[in-house]
Amino acid sequence: MEKSPEIPGKNIAIISYLTILGAIIALSMNNEPQYRFARIHTRQAFGLHLMFHGFALFSSVWFNQYGLYGLYLCYIVLWVYGFIGALSNKEQIVPIVGPYFQKWFTFIK
Repeated sequence: MEKSPEIPGKNIAIISYLTILGAIIALSMNNEPQYRFARIHTRQAFGLHLMFHGFALFSSVWFNQYGLYGLYLCYIVLWVYGFIGALSNKEQIVPIVGPYFQKWFTFIK
């Protein structure tokens, strides 16, 4: 079996999906040199983590248990989609919210 070539910035992309702290660490790791692959996945992961924590805070104030179930399901599905994309060397963005993350988080270079 032939091993696929290593994509520059793949490790940074994978680290970005490991909690919001991992996304912040990935931000600093991709400062110099900057990799396109890592930038795409760091924006995705950062956006997913912020979205999750923001909606979790919002739901916890009004404590809607079913809303929290939906939040966790949505977060896990999108997180797995992005993480598998990073593992399989694909520059894919997560459905629905991914294009917004690429547009909103342009400070991530």
